Amino acid sequence: MSATSNSRVGTALKDAGLAAVVAIALFSVLVGLKTKTAQGGLQIEGQWMLVLWLVIGTFIGRFLMGMFIWQGENVLADAAKSITPNQATLSKIGSFIGPALLVFAITLPFMPYGDRYIIDLGILVLTYIMLGWGLNIVVGLAGLLDLGYVAFYAVGAYSYALLAHYFDLSFWVCLPLAGILAAFWGIILGFPVLRLRGDYLAIVTLAFGEIIRVVLLNWYEFTGGPDGISRIPRPSFFGLEFKRRDGFADFFGLDYSSLHKVIFLFYLILILALITNFITMRLRRLPIGRAWEALREDEIACRSLGINTTNTKLTAFSLGAMFGGFAGAFFATRQGFISPESFTFIESAIILAIVVLGGLGSQLGVVIASIVMIGGFEVFRDLEELRMLVFGLLMVVIMIWKPRGLVSSREPSVYLKEKKAVSADLVAEGEG
Repeated sequence: MSATSNSRVGTALKDAGLAAVVAIALFSVLVGLKTKTAQGGLQIEGQWMLVLWLVIGTFIGRFLMGMFIWQGENVLADAAKSITPNQATLSKIGSFIGPALLVFAITLPFMPYGDRYIIDLGILVLTYIMLGWGLNIVVGLAGLLDLGYVAFYAVGAYSYALLAHYFDLSFWVCLPLAGILAAFWGIILGFPVLRLRGDYLAIVTLAFGEIIRVVLLNWYEFTGGPDGISRIPRPSFFGLEFKRRDGFADFFGLDYSSLHKVIFLFYLILILALITNFITMRLRRLPIGRAWEALREDEIACRSLGINTTNTKLTAFSLGAMFGGFAGAFFATRQGFISPESFTFIESAIILAIVVLGGLGSQLGVVIASIVMIGGFEVFRDLEELRMLVFGLLMVVIMIWKPRGLVSSREPSVYLKEKKAVSADLVAEGEG
């Protein structure tokens, strides 16, 4: 064995040992001590065998990472590049995967396995897909790191709930109003961050999200505070309510089923998500979409080209916030109850993780990441408190394997279809 290999193994073992020590300190408290209810109060029991296996897993995982990642060489990333299809192949694959997923979504409620649980899970996944597409405008296309996107989600939800509560307006009237109000707050957020970049921008957006949550929590007379707002009305199907008598089922001559309302909500969020995707794809091919991409690549070069970066940032924030507001209004009508606890920072983190894991700027990547992340919570539900740990480890593996996301290609909005050749005469004239 060469000296380089020995050094590599030694360094990997050293890093793995340090990781194991840190794991012992963390897991001994977080996992090793568990409380359970017993006579006379709570009792503490130890789970030291589980801690041992976690520490062993940490040691092995860190050792393998040290062997694969050496002096800037990411073997997993290099292997991923070698087996990942090129951009043309990815485009062809995406042209098949997208329609296939759409057909699957349309037919899901009528499949043999399309029970209430599966449809509810589909609604949840589609909601996060719509939120991911909205945030993708800000982060993926414009390159503006937003850690407070849940604020616009909350604004949309509370706008619909309060308008329906105080003014007795229907869902179809409140839906566009919720989007407009969320876009308005997006512009308000956009102005203070026009001169900020990177970490400073992330901190301000994070603070904005927390400000909205704290206002909703403390303005008890208006928002209900921690008690939230209940009895939020559900949308109707062209005026037909989903009730047992004289409702949707009687009008179409069907037997009443509570599943009708769930299926209607599923198709409603599917249509809203498709509208979000359609508008985003159209905007990417317009000058504003090209300005977003130019801003993402290099803001200084973007200004030098004469692009108004102020308007570019504001449009990105407002449009992304608008789609978040639409999703929030749907969330309120689906749940029938909302409270500030539904709009914590973890929601912003999940949506941002969906965008990053899927691939910045990739619409299909957001869909795949939403299915993997939101569906992954359900796959690992039986692991109880270890679910988040396993899920976090899988996210780490994905980011090591595909550092730029599952669909990492950045397809430009505009291609030069013809390359105009410069003749020798024109070159000679230029030299002269």
